[in-house]
Amino acid sequence: MATVNGELQAARGMSNRGRMPYYVQNTINMATSVTEKGTALAANDIFEAISIPANTLVLQAGYQVTTVMDGSAAGCTMHLGFSDTHGAVDTFVTAFDIDAAAAGDYATPTDDSNILVETADTLDLELQAATTGPVSGVIRVFAVLMDVSDTGDQVPSEAARDALA
Repeated sequence: MATVNGELQAARGMSNRGRMPYYVQNTINMATSVTEKGTALAANDIFEAISIPANTLVLQAGYQVTTVMDGSAAGCTMHLGFSDTHGAVDTFVTAFDIDAAAAGDYATPTDDSNILVETADTLDLELQAATTGPVSGVIRVFAVLMDVSDTGDQVPSEAARDALA
């Protein structure tokens, strides 16, 4: 098992740092991943896709095949979730058949949602099974996130200029 993180994308793009959900995405290119790894992709390889900050609620996540996997890829299924600490590597998608998917196909999501990430982590794709790993193809990973860290006191502070002399 190898971990490929050359295309890891930090979560960003929040329209309001207040408490609104925001959308993030990243693409994982199999050809780039093969080059980074230095050997053929194989079952149990992990692709770190999106960096999730601490104190973030992951409302939902998924992926879409945007460029079809090469014709030599066989028996390839992928999970989407957390390979480290916040649930399982198949939290959001379980064993989606990527070598049979057409361009534009979305992975079938699980019913899991609303995963609280207390400490920073990454949303990961796992090449769950592969008779022959892909050497090309592109997958777009996406997530809807929300910052749930403490907003603080929210009480205005008094400034010296506000005091009457």
